[in-house]
Amino acid sequence: MIVHVVDGTYELFRYFFAVPSHVTDKKREVGGTRGVVGSMLSLLEGGATHVGIATDHVIESFRNDLLASYKTGEGIDPSLRSQFTLLEDTLSAVGFCVWPMVEFEADDAMGSAAKIAAADARVDRVMLCTPDKDLGQCVTEDGRIVQFDRRRETLIDFAGVIAKFGIPPLSIPDYLALVGDTADGIPGVPGWGAKTTGLVLARYGHLEDIPLEAGKWDVSVRGAGKLVNALAANYENAILYRRLATIETDAPTIVSVDELEWKGPGTNCEAALHEIDADPYIGRIERILRRRR
Repeated sequence: MIVHVVDGTYELFRYFFAVPSHVTDKKREVGGTRGVVGSMLSLLEGGATHVGIATDHVIESFRNDLLASYKTGEGIDPSLRSQFTLLEDTLSAVGFCVWPMVEFEADDAMGSAAKIAAADARVDRVMLCTPDKDLGQCVTEDGRIVQFDRRRETLIDFAGVIAKFGIPPLSIPDYLALVGDTADGIPGVPGWGAKTTGLVLARYGHLEDIPLEAGKWDVSVRGAGKLVNALAANYENAILYRRLATIETDAPTIVSVDELEWKGPGTNCEAALHEIDADPYIGRIERILRRRR
């Protein structure tokens, strides 16, 4: 069994900006939602059987209580924001298992569901369908959890994470703490760039293991003294940033992987698709069901 765990919010943003606007006769923008639903049907048409979709019901999470500069929903186009709930409701009507996150983030839901699914002996592989570098920390050495960038059709396994960042998955939160993550509002430590951070963490693994004296480093990097001083001066912040970059694996998602099996649409599916002017999707769903009988 292959389980697909999808970042629904990423998909909504992607389709909102990638496809033409579509406004219904009720004056509601639905273009992004139509795109995501169509994309999820493509997953089923490609043979996917067990699919879970995580969304940010709101952008803010518990992380905003830890860092004032952490990302918020400020500045999001109202036409995009108005589709958050619409997308969740429509995907649910089509029969998908959806996790709208409020306290946690969609990334946390993905990591949590992946952990549960991978623990099931019936599961051969969990595909984390997102290019987000944060989720690289969830990739496992045994290949049971991998990332899959559907747009580029690129699979990132354990070796792929190392090839991309120079470090294994478990060091990704430390990496993001040092380099920063502008998308999430994590500033990082001044002077710590991607290449240097990869070299240092490849040797030491985690923040606590990096000597705070340049003379004790046994890895050669330019400007080691300045890097040590910057880390020492921002050490508590770096620890906090790592906390923010760490995927929580106890978000409320599933108890059993069986909950992810797509068994067909709900009774309100036709009405939900009609609301987004996606009536042709009904025929696609019927064809998927026929092929599975």
